[in-house]
Amino acid sequence: MAYATTNPYTGETLKVFPDATDQEVQAALDGAYAAFLNWRETSFAERAKVMTAAATILRDNLDEYARLLTLEMGKLLTEARAEVILSAEIFEYYAEHAERLLKSEALPVKNPEEGKAMLVHEPQGIVLAIEPWNFPYYQIARIIAPQLSAGNTVLLKHASNVPQCAAIFDDLMKKAGLPDGAFRNLYLARHHTETVLNDPRVCGVALTGSEGAGSIVAATAGKALKKATMELGGADAFIVLEDADLEKAVKWAVFGRHWNAGQVCVSAKRLIVADAIYDRFVELYKKGVAELRAGDPLSPETTLAPLSSQKAADDLRNQVEEARKLGATVEVIGAPVPEQGAFFQPLLVTGLENNAARHWEFFGPVTQLYRAKDENDAIRIANDSPYGLGGSVFTRDTERGVAVARRIYTGMVFINHPTMVKADLPFGGVARSGHGRELIGLGIKEFVNHKLIDVVDIDAPF
Repeated sequence: MAYATTNPYTGETLKVFPDATDQEVQAALDGAYAAFLNWRETSFAERAKVMTAAATILRDNLDEYARLLTLEMGKLLTEARAEVILSAEIFEYYAEHAERLLKSEALPVKNPEEGKAMLVHEPQGIVLAIEPWNFPYYQIARIIAPQLSAGNTVLLKHASNVPQCAAIFDDLMKKAGLPDGAFRNLYLARHHTETVLNDPRVCGVALTGSEGAGSIVAATAGKALKKATMELGGADAFIVLEDADLEKAVKWAVFGRHWNAGQVCVSAKRLIVADAIYDRFVELYKKGVAELRAGDPLSPETTLAPLSSQKAADDLRNQVEEARKLGATVEVIGAPVPEQGAFFQPLLVTGLENNAARHWEFFGPVTQLYRAKDENDAIRIANDSPYGLGGSVFTRDTERGVAVARRIYTGMVFINHPTMVKADLPFGGVARSGHGRELIGLGIKEFVNHKLIDVVDIDAPF
């Protein structure tokens, strides 16, 4: 596959990188395992020094890292800076909390007089990370910070359109003092995934990406009897009940659907609005989208970025056309976007109640809009999806919001806010949105061995 930097705003291909050779892959596996044998013996304090150093380098060189994000995948510079800071916060979180999260646990056995039973959490080896292009740094940080902190080592296969973001993170960890081989970026060809997962020194794979990629990689991992965590697509429900603060809900809906040009698995993709406020909500929402300004993502005046590539824009356009053919109503909203660059005109899609397209994920500024009769109907619409990643409920009655959230089948629900990504909150979903969790204690324990050690009185019965 071709690893290349192509600026989504200008369409110019700036740099091309060759695929890794079979020999380079084997050398990386050897190096990662040699590093693991030493790294697993290091103290949490030593690991924390590396995590803290990585965070400091990111913060001290904020614009350098941010501009590379914008160059390779078109993210607004303001959003790119926020991603760099978020990545630093993840490193800092594990520097502070990893030791406590992996502390040995005493088990409440039935008969304590027999002895003491405990769980110890130990690293297992090399983790393969397969990551997407929409958050090039955050996706790396949220897997390597916990896994390196746990004592594992990591090999990275990043998306083909962000090769320089992958390389600069490789360099970052070296500057932070991580031993050679403990983390390495590789421009892997497709067949190398099977090679890596079949290696007995590799304990599993963490993938964030599409359903298609997840299905293929999970099957390969399963055949090799390796653990796989899957963070896949999403079509988050954004429920606005009749008692919501309407103007603030609209503001968050516009942001929640269009940040990162709508290329977020936890975007507010399906707006589900109570009948009593539906018409006013739609009026305000269209007005809010019309205030977005598409343009150069490096400009502070730009509030709507191009998509990551012209192919992404073309694929989304074809998907919308298929929905239209199936009976959906598609309405252009907002100001016209520039013809130069991989921009996509914001669209509002309705008439989806009995349309197969209601089960699709539109990865870009395409809003699905639903009118709900009441609270129960809103929950029904929210759960009418093959996905279950994030979601939102807007209401002035927070107890009511929590009650509604409990009835939504998804991995995360936020009351009065779009789904957020933060260093100190878990991330993950259910159903076709994948399985496993990343971040906090859940993430750091995905690829460790939860070993039972039972100290038994020699005279205890069997």
